[in-house]
Amino acid sequence: MSVNSLLFAYVVSFLAGLSVVALYYDYRQKRFEPRPSEDHVFRCESCGFVYTDDADVDRSCCPQCGIMNDSIYF
Repeated sequence: MSVNSLLFAYVVSFLAGLSVVALYYDYRQKRFEPRPSEDHVFRCESCGFVYTDDADVDRSCCPQCGIMNDSIYF
């Protein structure tokens, strides 16, 4: 083998190993991140309090003043 072939093989194997390590850490990070919440976000029309409630409700009572509110969308 020539010196150029050995140098090329060394660089390719180094980059392949680095890619495997990067993919492994990316996989681990995705596995431990919290999942997005399915809860709806509400903002009270009377007192302005922002709160969340379950995903299965479209309207919810404000915990501060008790008024029914519709969910807000971003």
